[in-house]
Amino acid sequence: MDSTLQDEAERKAALEAGRLLFAQECGFVAATTTLDRLPPDSLPEIAFAGRSNVGKSSLINALTGRKTLARTSNTPGRTQQLNFFDLGHRLLLVDLPGHGFAKVSKTQVRDWTRLVKDYLRGRVSLRRVCLLVDARHGLKDNDREVMALMDQAAVVYQVVLTKTDKTKPAELQATLDKLSAELSKRVAAYPVLFPTSAVNGEGIPELRAELATLALQP
Repeated sequence: MDSTLQDEAERKAALEAGRLLFAQECGFVAATTTLDRLPPDSLPEIAFAGRSNVGKSSLINALTGRKTLARTSNTPGRTQQLNFFDLGHRLLLVDLPGHGFAKVSKTQVRDWTRLVKDYLRGRVSLRRVCLLVDARHGLKDNDREVMALMDQAAVVYQVVLTKTDKTKPAELQATLDKLSAELSKRVAAYPVLFPTSAVNGEGIPELRAELATLALQP
């Protein structure tokens, strides 16, 4: 087979594998604010991290084709726990509290930050972290703090740009170029960027395909 045709066949197969996985039943498993109440680490886990109001819950809903699986809000700080969702008994999706600005007390922010850091450092079944970054704003200092933590803990993370529907193509490309240059210097960063939009579906099939490679095989 011609190499170009083979590459295209492999790409289509990967997209279909991602579609099939995320079409599986996906249900809420647990929510916790303490590490001693985490669910059993019997399945591979993908965690979704990012600044408050970056679109973590919206992305999870878009990936799974559901509107209300993860609660969304325009109010920063709405997700206040580690929320676990079982995808077809093959993968756990974890919605993390946002870092950065939130309309809650400094004590709550400090507690969430400690919880997320302890989870990222110590969860054996954690296969990858999707670090969500608003395409309009790029990386912020508190994103870099989380990246440094994951570099130190050797936790693989990939940057997922959100809200690309709100950016112009030239601006998006400039952001991608800048991010690529910065991530090349990070030891635990996955080298491929994923631009996405939960509104128009851009990049969602490709991200599904990527995450499907980390799931427990049927």
